[in-house]
Amino acid sequence: GIRDYKVTGVQTCALPIWAAQPTVVKLIPTDRLGPFAIAFVPFFLVTPLLAPLLWRGRGTAAAFRPTAADWGRFAIAGIGGQIVAQLGMTWGSVIGQASSCVILYLLIPVLTAVLASAMLGEPITRLRIACLAIGLAGVLLMSAKDLVGVDLIDRRYLVGNLLFLIGCIGASFYNVYCKRLMGRFSDQDTLVASYLTVLPVSVPLLAWMEPGCLAGLAALDARGWGALLFLAILVYGLSMLMFFHVLERLPATVVLASTYLVPVFGVAIAFFLLGERLDATTLAGAAIVLAATVLVMRLDSAPPALPVIPKEHP
Repeated sequence: GIRDYKVTGVQTCALPIWAAQPTVVKLIPTDRLGPFAIAFVPFFLVTPLLAPLLWRGRGTAAAFRPTAADWGRFAIAGIGGQIVAQLGMTWGSVIGQASSCVILYLLIPVLTAVLASAMLGEPITRLRIACLAIGLAGVLLMSAKDLVGVDLIDRRYLVGNLLFLIGCIGASFYNVYCKRLMGRFSDQDTLVASYLTVLPVSVPLLAWMEPGCLAGLAALDARGWGALLFLAILVYGLSMLMFFHVLERLPATVVLASTYLVPVFGVAIAFFLLGERLDATTLAGAAIVLAATVLVMRLDSAPPALPVIPKEHP
């Protein structure tokens, strides 16, 4: 219905932002900032901007009133999900093999389907399996030239590839665990509260691992700061608000299947902004991914009943 198209439209708006993220990260000079700073500084910038959302319903029945146990659950999401995801994928992409990381990133929808089945009781239907398989095949077809010579167990890149895989598992866990928390809290409250729990761990961790971070930030040029602001405001801010809005309303497996469209938007951005040529293989892969996404969104978008976290009196 109209509601489904509106929700799908919100999700689609987030995908071009994610598609631009790898290009934007490359604008940050790695001789000034290391992987920990690139992963955490955007969180430090965006979290104070999002924090007021927790107070938007003060004095009403919809007010955000978490217990100590609830904050523990948010910490599980923030530390066990976001920190693991951002550190693993950022650090892994720096020391791992780029083509291997592309392959590993494609595992996120599959990992999400498995975790959603175990943690949320979402069924792994034949339609979902078919759409995930078709979407995966389409992305691999689009990336065929880039994946020539990929070796996931090459000793030179094995540690980096393993870190990236751990990051993918963290991202999948974060999405599914936050979906579970949405059985009691709103999408915005869940996102912001999980972000807040990242700060007490990430600040000392960054100071320990990269003590020269502040000097590196002071030496950044306008392009570097522009990239950090893009990551903070658009990637960790706006796109995640849109993503959680959709995640609250649709099954996690269905929502994450649409992330196969990210490479499609990446190719479109390269075509329109950089003038890169598109070959028949790339266009065919993009068409397959689009067809799989439309199929799962059109035929399998009924929201499941979320596990309810029992309320506890503060």
